[in-house]
Amino acid sequence: MGALKAILLYLIIHQTWKITADDEEWKSATATYVKETSGSIIVEGACGYGDLHRATYGKYSAGLSSMLFNRGSTCGACFEVRCVDHILWCLQGSPSVILTATDFCPPNYGLSSDYGGWCNFPKEHFDMSEAAFAEIAEKKADVVPVQHRRVKCDRRGGLRFTMSGNFHFYQVLISNVGLDGEVIAVKVKGSRTAWIPMARNWGQNWQSNINLIGQPLSFEVTTSSRRTLTSYNVAPANWQFGQIFEGKQF
Repeated sequence: MGALKAILLYLIIHQTWKITADDEEWKSATATYVKETSGSIIVEGACGYGDLHRATYGKYSAGLSSMLFNRGSTCGACFEVRCVDHILWCLQGSPSVILTATDFCPPNYGLSSDYGGWCNFPKEHFDMSEAAFAEIAEKKADVVPVQHRRVKCDRRGGLRFTMSGNFHFYQVLISNVGLDGEVIAVKVKGSRTAWIPMARNWGQNWQSNINLIGQPLSFEVTTSSRRTLTSYNVAPANWQFGQIFEGKQF
């Protein structure tokens, strides 16, 4: 009887978690778009991903207002966004797109939050690529009302680790993160070290002041739902700054 109760309790907790994770309620926000001749935002951005096509995010990317950006911890997270409540600008049927948080939309307190200061605190706002915006609304619109919700990120391939730094400063950019998309903690281990906690530098760039050159490197990555994934010996002993290596996927 005790075992049966334990199983039932597990099933109830598991189902509750599944509903919470998969069916997050829609929230209200606004959206604009950035005009880009390439069809996507490909600048460096506040998350550090650089060329978004190379980072696999492409046109389905957005800059977030500070309320959503959360000082960079939301970088890599995925949002489903749809245009609502505007008969002129929203496309028929309110189709949605899945966006990855790749940049910060700074506030402009010289303008009203209702006209121009779309990213002023505490507004929730998405500054989308032109191509993604065109999938939910007419491009003639300056700004549209939207609904959004967090969703799981569907990624191809494994986590990507991009090396940068120098002999005295080591940094790794972590991208292409599935499920939560949002990394909250990273550890690195060389062949001659224990596991070393890394500090967030900016966006999804994580740093350490330990000299790791000449050692094969392993990484332990933790996401916002407290899932942890360990990729052993991702980088060989002869890794170089500027190289990208692929690990496991959530």
